[in-house]
Amino acid sequence: MKQLDFNLLKVLEVLLEEQSVTAAATRLHLSQSAVSKQLNKLREALDDQLFERTAYGLKATPRALQLAPELRLLLQQLDKFTRPSTFEPAESRRTFRMHVVETAYSLTYPYFMPRLLKEAPLVSINSQTWSQDSMDKLLRCEIDMGIICREWDDRSLLHMNNIPVELGYAELIRDHPVCLVRQGHSLLSEEWNLETFLKYRHLQVAFGGLEHWLLDDVLKLSHLKRDIAVNMTDFNSALELCQHSDLVLCAPKKYVAQMIADYELVCLDVPVQLQPGAYVLVWHKHFELDPSHRWLRNLIVNGVQRLVKA
Repeated sequence: MKQLDFNLLKVLEVLLEEQSVTAAATRLHLSQSAVSKQLNKLREALDDQLFERTAYGLKATPRALQLAPELRLLLQQLDKFTRPSTFEPAESRRTFRMHVVETAYSLTYPYFMPRLLKEAPLVSINSQTWSQDSMDKLLRCEIDMGIICREWDDRSLLHMNNIPVELGYAELIRDHPVCLVRQGHSLLSEEWNLETFLKYRHLQVAFGGLEHWLLDDVLKLSHLKRDIAVNMTDFNSALELCQHSDLVLCAPKKYVAQMIADYELVCLDVPVQLQPGAYVLVWHKHFELDPSHRWLRNLIVNGVQRLVKA
């Protein structure tokens, strides 16, 4: 093997994951021509084509596939080797990458960001909404941490015990769903039970990269299901629609408690026995001993604890 520029290894890792020069260039914030040039350097250094072009994108050669698992470990070790052993918040210019479920923003950021801005005025948080590919990015160490929803109910596939072993985590807040209906809704004059709950059509908000919830999984065990009239991805729009229709909206209690004061809505308990779920801070164990990473994790956990005690 010829002399290898270790800066090219990250390019190889991203190409192996994306199987596309265009997608790799986007992730690396480089031009397609720059990525192509670096791929040529990799081919020369490793004496292998590494990828073949097909109608569906790049196809890794056997040599590239052989390198893939060791490459990730090597890059993680190199990152640990070059990582500072100390962290001074007041001097740091680090940008942390976080993916967060929509409903967690208002329940967490106001409780740690003010202290962060005071202790580390040059540090930045690059936040994006948690989506279906966020877990893969977390497992590949492409993002620093995430805030996700998980369940304590044994009937859920999203149980806390099913968090990948590669991840460290800390529970932040427990919450449970409630029902919202407009003031004057006809069901308010009926006995509030499961039969009434299922009698009316529902409005559902999908968030956190998920499209169904523990409530529906539990109902399915009894061969029951809600009649979902509308699926949406925005809670503000859902609350507005709920206020102007007979649709029933189920939502996390702590989240909507901060919002329903602006709407003419009535809050009811869900007539199904459920264990509360949790908002959970998650990170790859690769970052476990990183002093800056540990500082931010502690800042988030300690700050949000004030909300729990309130």
